[in-house]
Amino acid sequence: MTRTLPAGLSVLARVPASSANLGPGFDSLGMALGIYDEIEVRTTDSGLTIRVEGEGADDVPWGPSHLVVRAIERGLESAGVWADGLDVVCRNVIPHSRGLGSSASAVVGGLAVGCALAAELDPTLVTGTDQLVQLASEFEGHPDNAAASVLGGVVVSWTETDRPADAGADGTAAAPTRIYRAVRLEPHPDLRAVVLIPEERSSTAHTRGLLPEVVPHGDAAFNLSRAALAVVALTQRPDLLLPATADRLHQGQRAPALPLTTAWIHRLRAAGIAATVSGAGPTVLALVTSEFPPELRELAAQEGLRVVEPGLAEGVQVD
Repeated sequence: MTRTLPAGLSVLARVPASSANLGPGFDSLGMALGIYDEIEVRTTDSGLTIRVEGEGADDVPWGPSHLVVRAIERGLESAGVWADGLDVVCRNVIPHSRGLGSSASAVVGGLAVGCALAAELDPTLVTGTDQLVQLASEFEGHPDNAAASVLGGVVVSWTETDRPADAGADGTAAAPTRIYRAVRLEPHPDLRAVVLIPEERSSTAHTRGLLPEVVPHGDAAFNLSRAALAVVALTQRPDLLLPATADRLHQGQRAPALPLTTAWIHRLRAAGIAATVSGAGPTVLALVTSEFPPELRELAAQEGLRVVEPGLAEGVQVD
């Protein structure tokens, strides 16, 4: 039986941005970055009010279809509770449509506050990180960004399919369930992330649509070796970051849609800096162990790129 939350409960979530793929780890490697959105929610007697400040304030729906609201409701539903009214405030800093996981952060933050409200009613309803990864990834369709925002640090994520053994009463088998998994890796203490953020936006659907259905065996083997090496480089041997972030499966295919991004990746890698497309772009992610060169920082600014060193982040925090 669904229980109704009383009015007056309040929670605040602080959720980090993320970068996915990290070069060769397509849809599997991710990293939490220290750029944060905040979501504050208070239960009320009835209705829905939502206020959005900062990024996306002028171009996202302020109502039940808002992604954060839908995630809050899913978090409440998963815990078996409901709220007659919600007052929601979103304070957004993560740039939208730039490859920094803004939608995953919105989902993770919304789910986290929904689940936390349930725990305010009944401490036995606390939601674990595995369940939060599952719920968030169901929204996203893949777990790399969502898992990074949940767990923090560097993550390796994957998807399993739970195939039902028996047919239903009508003789047809139920659809297989997608199970999303992730583990956190502790990044090397010297590892630093720098992001170069263009003004223009990118559509994940568009850039994902540029990828071929079939890839050459040699390219697949190349990425497997580099993704395995990336785990070593990110955690133990940052001197291997440059070869460990090489990719043949998605960045070259997306290059025509991301000319500035691609040019900067080539420029940085030629300078010995491990640079990749952050998620679906257009942001460039550079992984370094020393100061990012001032001359490159200045040149990037001249070409309209905002250079930010956000630091690696912990996962979503709820108060």
